[in-house]
Amino acid sequence: MMNTSRRSFLHGIGGAALALPWLESLGRAAQTKAPALRCAWFYVPIGVVRRGFFPGEANATVPKFTSNRKALSNDARIPVGLRPLELTPTMKPLAKVKDKVTLITGMDRVFQPGTDVHAQCASCFLTSATPFSVTQSPYPQSRTLDHLVADSIGGNTPFQTLEFSCNSHRDNLESIQFDNISWYGTSHVAPSMRDPRKAYRRLFGTQEIRAYRNITDLVLEDARSLQRELGYSDQQKFNEYFDSIRSIEKQMDRLEQMKSKLANVKLDEPTEAHLPRGEYIRLMGDLMVTALQTGLTNVATFMVGPERWNTPLLYETLFDKPRSHHGMSHNQGKFIEDLLKLDQFHMEQFAYLAEKMDNIEEANGRTLLDNIIFTYGSGLGDGATHQYSALPIILAGSGGGKLITGKHLNLSLTSGPIPKKDGQYQKIEGGTPLANLWLTQAKVMGLKQKRYADSTGILPGLLA
Repeated sequence: MMNTSRRSFLHGIGGAALALPWLESLGRAAQTKAPALRCAWFYVPIGVVRRGFFPGEANATVPKFTSNRKALSNDARIPVGLRPLELTPTMKPLAKVKDKVTLITGMDRVFQPGTDVHAQCASCFLTSATPFSVTQSPYPQSRTLDHLVADSIGGNTPFQTLEFSCNSHRDNLESIQFDNISWYGTSHVAPSMRDPRKAYRRLFGTQEIRAYRNITDLVLEDARSLQRELGYSDQQKFNEYFDSIRSIEKQMDRLEQMKSKLANVKLDEPTEAHLPRGEYIRLMGDLMVTALQTGLTNVATFMVGPERWNTPLLYETLFDKPRSHHGMSHNQGKFIEDLLKLDQFHMEQFAYLAEKMDNIEEANGRTLLDNIIFTYGSGLGDGATHQYSALPIILAGSGGGKLITGKHLNLSLTSGPIPKKDGQYQKIEGGTPLANLWLTQAKVMGLKQKRYADSTGILPGLLA
């Protein structure tokens, strides 16, 4: 039996390392060692169109734009508790992994007056600060959940956390609060990777490899002796893994060539506005999944796009020219069909990554998706109403079998945003703090704390 670690092997010039997927041929220790628990968050900006996302709201009134979080008239009155999962039009892309996802509705956050609604919904989505508890910043912002969880499950990985963003624009229209969900502490942002090539080099490259030959050629050369000792199924898995690395490289080359050509064309918008969004998002997602698969990290955040960034983007399968998500959200009545398509487009990217995880077998016979909590969510319930309640939340994966899947967990009888009373924003009666979900995830990941931000307890209905 070989003594090669299932997580990585050293190779080539400069001691660079490329982590390997689990291979049963790499020794008994590799077979018996349980795979690590992992967490990842997939953040979608500007909320969703409620009638396409939430069960029971298909015929709800299309709200007009408001900036003061007025109450919605929409109220599906779905009974509280666990129910069968209904894939609404926006959720249809999840059909292949339906049994491994859970829809959670009725989750609220408190808006703290004094900052922009979009900036706070993004920067404080994962925050551990109780509202009105931070005095040195107008934001209720402290160390975010990803970094707290990494203290428990990230210590033995090369990267304790990884932050990915799909905002490649360099026109800094807004502050960092609109464009980051991961924070080391109050106003101390965890910088995200936005350029696929730079992300690839950070995860897999060395200066020597970049100077002389690409990393995949070098790894394959060193891996030949290893491959001869693998069983047939592991050889197939090994080949699939390096084919995926090759695919990442080719896709990076394609986008870079496209960007280079666009730079020579006179355009009304920045070059980045004309890069295909789906390809870009999936490429960054492939990098994230590979990092989670191979043990480079156990904790990752993934921001699909920035909040309130009016620079247009090219949603290549939807529209023939770049469009502004934020701009359309302010006139939902006019752009309702386009916004519904955009919500489904974002869900397709989430589903692509969930399916990719579900096709990766791990040492305990389960898949990567089974051994992770992969959360889809937004800091707004609806982009037209700027509501901080009834947030769209989906969990994929069961955290190693610790969470229920294939269900709809409704936590509130009522829908709608936080009404204003005596100058303060109050939770709707019956709503559940989003922090309760974060506390539940922290518990599953091994943290011992009794409270998280304004949590009132864990979500027992979510636990298997």
